[in-house]
Amino acid sequence: MTSLSVRAIDLFYGAAQALRGVSIEARPGRITAVLGRNGVGKSSTLRAITGLNAIARGEISLDSAVLGKAPPYQRARLGLGYVPQGREIFPLLTVKENLETGYAGLKPRDRAVPDYVFELFPVLKTMLNRRGGDLSGGQQQQLAIARALVTRPKVLVLDEPTEGIQPSIIKDIGRALQFLRDEKGMTILLVEQYLDFCREIADDIYILDRGEIRHKGPASDLDKAEVRRHLMV
Repeated sequence: MTSLSVRAIDLFYGAAQALRGVSIEARPGRITAVLGRNGVGKSSTLRAITGLNAIARGEISLDSAVLGKAPPYQRARLGLGYVPQGREIFPLLTVKENLETGYAGLKPRDRAVPDYVFELFPVLKTMLNRRGGDLSGGQQQQLAIARALVTRPKVLVLDEPTEGIQPSIIKDIGRALQFLRDEKGMTILLVEQYLDFCREIADDIYILDRGEIRHKGPASDLDKAEVRRHLMV
């Protein structure tokens, strides 16, 4: 079981500071949600965690392994799986080929799609030879999550997995994340704006505003007026 620790990180885009002293703890067997309005630094936090953007100060670690300036592929080999906003599947590759891109960091003996992936997302098994670009938005999101699971992650981070997805598939995604938490003991960190989704599946919440953590606590805190105030437009 692997924990993810983000300690007092700062991140800049040129002269503009996107994150200010952000600290987050995501623990095994729990779903941690980071909420906030658009443009407050949620995606920047995940990009820092995955190594897509370098931090100016602070520390990010998986258990005792400090990630430092490790590039994304090294973080993936340490067990960090990433589902980006917008899914970013390969539209001209088949579903099968998209899944196989997750093999890159695996040893030859591990290069197979775990059985539970198709149990979570059975529609993908029926579409293995269909091009990714021909799938619906919800099916593409399922494929993006499945591709990340192929890498055998210990920590799974997801950037707005419900964005633009129909309600039935949101429920499927929620059930999948709960399975990964409860049955696989996975550490899950997700960025979201859909409060009802987070209230239903999250254990812990953080609220970002203007690049800073304004609140942290159990998901039940979402029912408090002073907490919801940070999320109002």
